[in-house]
Amino acid sequence: MVSQLLAELKQTKPFVTPESEAAVSISRTAALVEHTIGEMLRVHRVTQTQYNVLRILRGAGPAGMCRNDVRDRLVARVPDATRLLDRMAEMGLVTRDRDTPDRRVVSTRITQRGLDLLERIDQPMKELHAKQFGHLGPKKLAQLIDLLAEVRRAEMFQ
Repeated sequence: MVSQLLAELKQTKPFVTPESEAAVSISRTAALVEHTIGEMLRVHRVTQTQYNVLRILRGAGPAGMCRNDVRDRLVARVPDATRLLDRMAEMGLVTRDRDTPDRRVVSTRITQRGLDLLERIDQPMKELHAKQFGHLGPKKLAQLIDLLAEVRRAEMFQ
């Protein structure tokens, strides 16, 4: 019997190992999930990384965060967090201020415009996630979350 993944990818040869199939399956699923999220965010003129930054800064509250703290909390790593935050400041979504005598420390805060944007995105994102994962039900969702966390705990990722 041909696996669903083999059929989706129109692949005729079986995977060499179950681990290989699992890796490709995670990549394929992530690509599909990210594509639909990206399409939804495109309407709001932000990327997934910018959306992630806005959510991080909303959670940080009025104190904001320094660039490295934002960078370290991103779902996907970026090569130049400074440039990302500068672009977002140009868009009016965040502010970047030197609040301490140490000129190297720059606090980044979400602006009202950024908060308003997140407010417009929150419900459509919730609905999209429900479409993407709601059919699994609470028990399978919890299992999926636990299994993915277990994969990330592997020694090679630490």
